[in-house]
Amino acid sequence: MTATKSRPFGVTILAIGSAFLAFMAVIHTLQALRILPFFIGPASFGAFSLFNAIMWGLMVWVYLWLTRMLLDMDPQAWLFLAVITVFNLILDFMMMLGAASWSDVSISFIVNALILIYIMLPGVRHAFGQR
Repeated sequence: MTATKSRPFGVTILAIGSAFLAFMAVIHTLQALRILPFFIGPASFGAFSLFNAIMWGLMVWVYLWLTRMLLDMDPQAWLFLAVITVFNLILDFMMMLGAASWSDVSISFIVNALILIYIMLPGVRHAFGQR
């Protein structure tokens, strides 16, 4: 018999969030390819950017990979999520040092901080085989 790992409920929520981020990255890819317009209030416009489309396409792949690995309880997913979260926190902090205000990055900063706190809890670390 093989031992199965139990998946904490919060890891399932993280995987669902990762799948949602993959969906949003698909939307951004389609906007960069000018298939879907950007909406700002009542106005809509399109802008073609192949570089942005390629980058958002890579993000789709990354988020889908992360979703699968989180659902499989792969230790690499835990490490990758920790790295991505810290990177996002650094970017948010750098944006606040620049021209962005707290209201521009507050949601991203708070969500990334909560994710980092959650994945560092001993139960989650143990579930992924981390010490």
